[in-house]
Amino acid sequence: IVQCECVISVIIGVTLRSYFSFNRTVNNFLMTGPKAFLTYASSVRVGAQRGIQECKHQFALEKWNCPESTLQLSTHSGLRRAPFTAAGVMYTLTKNCTMGDFDNCGCDDSRIGQTGGRGWIWGGCSDNVAFGEKISKQFVDALEGGHDSRAAINLHNNEAGRLAIKATMRRACKCHGVSGSCSIQSCWMQLAEFREVGNYLKTKYNHAKKLDMDKKPARAGNSAVNRGGIAHTFRNIARTELIYLEDSPNYCLKNQSLGVQGTEGRECLKGNRSMPRRDRKSCRRLCFECGLRVAEKRIDVVSTCNCKFHWCCTVKCEKCTQVVTKYYCVRKDNGRKQKARRRNNAHRQ
Repeated sequence: IVQCECVISVIIGVTLRSYFSFNRTVNNFLMTGPKAFLTYASSVRVGAQRGIQECKHQFALEKWNCPESTLQLSTHSGLRRAPFTAAGVMYTLTKNCTMGDFDNCGCDDSRIGQTGGRGWIWGGCSDNVAFGEKISKQFVDALEGGHDSRAAINLHNNEAGRLAIKATMRRACKCHGVSGSCSIQSCWMQLAEFREVGNYLKTKYNHAKKLDMDKKPARAGNSAVNRGGIAHTFRNIARTELIYLEDSPNYCLKNQSLGVQGTEGRECLKGNRSMPRRDRKSCRRLCFECGLRVAEKRIDVVSTCNCKFHWCCTVKCEKCTQVVTKYYCVRKDNGRKQKARRRNNAHRQ
């Protein structure tokens, strides 16, 4: 593990650079990495991208929307991607293990035959989260080699992401008995849908805690003292909680040095009360709070429709066009310029 730590660190650099760069790095790793890690590299790559896509979904209507160009910071917003990436990698490794994709891994049968509760016993094929957690740690946590507070926070949030996988697992059962009487059940633990994991982590983010710690790297010879100080600060923080060091920068404004694109040009939602409350307020959050206005735009959306089955055996569909209204954040002076342009055009006619 020590010999390939630097390579693994680059692999998990997906938290620092785009997914395409991540792909190239993994391809290099496939040719040079140890065989044991060669087995899991593809799952790690898929899992990291799974985590980023879920991060994008959860923060799609927030000022910071999980862009791949953003630097990984220890701010409130910067903590977001780390737990999603760690969770995505563990989730995918666990899934692949259960499906038999790895020769050295399969279902978790450690409790098979034991009594689980009244009327049921452990059986079936439980997802092997212990395996997924172990391999995920070896890949993802290898990125953090320092002993300062930033590294400690990233490791803590990685762990919180992995614990989210365990917290959202569900027990599934199958009935046994004469004529389907279900006199006894065999049960196993299975992973939830990853969207449920994402919802769990978003809730944790909304209650993230800010820590007051020394942000400087540990000085030479003082690593033990530094680790002691960090451990003291973390003593009252649950492993499942997300934490951060600094308040987030202003994500309304474009900041190239941080990879922040700002909210100008972003789409927001306007809708009825059937929408979640936070979604209904997205235009206020992305536009008005950032000194922008909402511009309405009508666009044509083409989709398949009126599909019919023809014997045998094809399905033929028509193309239907629907006019959809969308809303975007634009500068306020753009609106005045557009009105002036319309007035000038009217005077010319």
